[in-house]
Amino acid sequence: MFPYSRQNIDKTDILSAVRVLKSDFLTQGPLVSKFEKKISNYVKAKYAVATNSGSSALHIACLALNIKKGDLVWTVPNTFAATANCALHCGAKVDFVDIDKNTWNMSIRSLEKKLQKEKNKLPKIVIPVHFAGQPTDQKKIWELSKKFKFKIIEDASHSLGAKHFNEPVGSCKWSDITVFSFHPVKIITTGEGGMATTNNKKYSDQMRISLSNGIVKDSKLFKFKKKNQPWYYEYQKTGFNYRMNEISAAIGISQLSKLKEFLKKRNEIAKLYKKILDKLFIKYQKINTYNFSSYHLFVIQFDLKKTKFSYLNIFKKLRSKNYFVNLHYMPLHLSPYFKKLGFKKNQYPNSEKYGVSSISLPIYYGLKISKVFKICSLIKSFVKY
Repeated sequence: MFPYSRQNIDKTDILSAVRVLKSDFLTQGPLVSKFEKKISNYVKAKYAVATNSGSSALHIACLALNIKKGDLVWTVPNTFAATANCALHCGAKVDFVDIDKNTWNMSIRSLEKKLQKEKNKLPKIVIPVHFAGQPTDQKKIWELSKKFKFKIIEDASHSLGAKHFNEPVGSCKWSDITVFSFHPVKIITTGEGGMATTNNKKYSDQMRISLSNGIVKDSKLFKFKKKNQPWYYEYQKTGFNYRMNEISAAIGISQLSKLKEFLKKRNEIAKLYKKILDKLFIKYQKINTYNFSSYHLFVIQFDLKKTKFSYLNIFKKLRSKNYFVNLHYMPLHLSPYFKKLGFKKNQYPNSEKYGVSSISLPIYYGLKISKVFKICSLIKSFVKY
């Protein structure tokens, strides 16, 4: 089976994990801090906070920005459920901004139009999603945030290693907090894991408190000073056990050392797909000239008026040949949960069209070039010339 993406684990990763298993610390040891430092250095952010998943990183990011019941958070319909869940867990309401029909990222035109229209119902936070590894138009979103007074969490779960105007995603130059995921299908993996980066110490401190059950052990953050009590810690707020363990951190450190190699291979595969499938009635994600994509996904969008088969049959035919293609994503606003809240069809036409005509093709470090040619041959047989 050839999935749309998968991890690449080698001997160095395995040995890194084994060393931890033989060490004194399986959790709350030195490697998590080391991994955080390596990520913060890589993305040029002041602070990095490791978590046990990208979903938990999104949640603590919302908590750090003081999202609470009744607040409003905007994101895109074309995303994984975690992007909305992080706000819902805080009691906030979620609304959507449609995607751009070419980049498949949040449409700046739609965002600006919605902000002007909803002047009495403005969001406290906007969460743009770096779809498939391409950075969102952060500079423009940042400018709008200053005008309309909202905070920004970049959902960069797809885009570790990507760049926007030559600035690493995660630098938070144009956002308050950026979140990454290290799930096995992502650019690098820790098994499960996530990371939040920021340049704001207050946000960083609050995220650390939230991910460790609301308990503070750093004396600099104590609300009461206790002398001669080495056991002393403070329970300051309700929190969660979202900590990353030492085994995951060790694998992450090892994987990070190969990030450049992983990015190169993914970009080579994407380039090859485009070359082979050129001049067919197929649309690719437009990569803006000021962006470098990490290509977490390689998505094609069919013009179904010019294919020999229906979308469902194309999907089935690819999977019958063991190419485990997928759809990223079904429009979130049309899920049962959000339909119950009153969201309807035709509200976000670009996301809805995308969700019935697009397929994520295999793209990962271990994918053989011969398989790229074979899947392209199949795709060519689906299209009318």
